[in-house]
Amino acid sequence: MKAWRVHSNGEPREVMRLEDVPDPRPGPGELLVKVRAANVNFPDALLCRGEYQVRPPLPFTPGVELCGEVLEAGEDTPDAPAAGTRIIAQPVLPAGGFAERTVVSAASAREAPGALDDAEAAALHIGYQTGWFGLHRRARLQPGETLLVHAAAGGVGSAAVQLGKAAGARVIGVVGGPAKAETARELGCDVVVDRRQDDIVAAVKDETGGRGADVVYDPVGGDAYAKSAKCVAFEGRIVVVGFASGAVPTPGLNHALIKNYSIHGLHWGLYNTKDPAAVDACHEELCALAADGAVKPLVSERVPLEEGAAAVQRVFDGITTGRVVIQP
Repeated sequence: MKAWRVHSNGEPREVMRLEDVPDPRPGPGELLVKVRAANVNFPDALLCRGEYQVRPPLPFTPGVELCGEVLEAGEDTPDAPAAGTRIIAQPVLPAGGFAERTVVSAASAREAPGALDDAEAAALHIGYQTGWFGLHRRARLQPGETLLVHAAAGGVGSAAVQLGKAAGARVIGVVGGPAKAETARELGCDVVVDRRQDDIVAAVKDETGGRGADVVYDPVGGDAYAKSAKCVAFEGRIVVVGFASGAVPTPGLNHALIKNYSIHGLHWGLYNTKDPAAVDACHEELCALAADGAVKPLVSERVPLEEGAAAVQRVFDGITTGRVVIQP
């Protein structure tokens, strides 16, 4: 079978190689799946560059989430889904999802939502789970509140926009450029701010009558966080999701004290071990929202396996909108 593999760390376009490799075999607690679609995430690029918090042994195959068809269960895998079942799951690194076949943890496998096609289902998992936990578990977003979403046209941001609207919030989306602004409007943002042309702080204060945003969803870090702290409301909440800008900000805790706002960290992966029941419940909620049409992953590109390295590079470079999905 064919799989993308990384033998040394560096830029995705330079270190990802499409190779012929033996078919994987599922171990205890694992499922062998045929990959129907694998969503490209920012961490896939960080894995290639050796900059992610997890460092799989070389060589490895990137791809941290997928929609697949169950082919076979390993030994000692009770209650495994039947062969032919369509699931979404997280592959077991170093054998990631950018391949024709791979193995996944049976514990991470959940039935794919029937309302979504393979590419959409592959994109529903990590980004939407992160958004749901960030907005509801950490920030306790309430109907009628104002939600500010950075990188609103991107994969992570677009999920937060849809989830915010589904929760009854007024959503202000921050984007970079006219094309992404149009995407953000299509996603449902009530207000769109182009960071390349507009003053984010002034725009948020103007749109909220000087009060500021009740909740800020920040997967960017750097200057985006600095501006968020200047326009967060009294008793507002800033949810730190990631650092796509490459700059990790240093919060001024004296400023948080003076303005009475909270800073919430969000590492969604920890919930898989700390509170797996909550992850299951979130999946059910997301499937229900998808069935109702309240959320639908924005899949902007569906590319064949052969274009995987270029796709990962584009996501890292920040020139894509929505989700890019590899379909072998």
